[in-house]
Amino acid sequence: MPGPAMVQNLIVTSDARPPGNLVIRRYEAGDAGDTWRVFRAAVHGTASRDYTAEQIEAWAPPSVDEARWQERRSASRTYVACWDGAVVGFGDFTGDGVLDMLFVHPDVGGRGVARALVTRILREAAADGHQGLRVHASRTAKPAFERFGFAVDATRLAEIRGQQLQNFDMSIVFEPDSSAGTAPRDG
Repeated sequence: MPGPAMVQNLIVTSDARPPGNLVIRRYEAGDAGDTWRVFRAAVHGTASRDYTAEQIEAWAPPSVDEARWQERRSASRTYVACWDGAVVGFGDFTGDGVLDMLFVHPDVGGRGVARALVTRILREAAADGHQGLRVHASRTAKPAFERFGFAVDATRLAEIRGQQLQNFDMSIVFEPDSSAGTAPRDG
């Protein structure tokens, strides 16, 4: 686990700048279909190495109630990552301090999209007065969240459409930082 200085650097250094033509913006109503497609591609592509085919299908079925998806995205502080104008990722946090979703299309994985989204989410959550955030991370996402400074609090099984999927309750706590307003800390 990185020490506090390393975690602060993740948030306040130039390493957190989005790569190339990546723009992080607030979610808009017209983003529902694109964010669903990113979610489905990420689960069926990236997460498929850590879960069974049945678990993947339960987690991301072929279709979604787009109105309900839109309602859920709008109920959270959702941010969309656009690369050259195309939606390639999204993430959000809820009013009760949960980073609920973070998904990146597998075609742009490893290019800093998740880092840019998490950086924005952490900054916005701190600016909103949150003392930290929690996340229910998949096996696939756990290593990335650890790199972002989150610590594992518990391992659990989540049931989705009759399938049990292992995931991890993780959290990050913010501390005041005179140079950047607020930054995550270990703990």
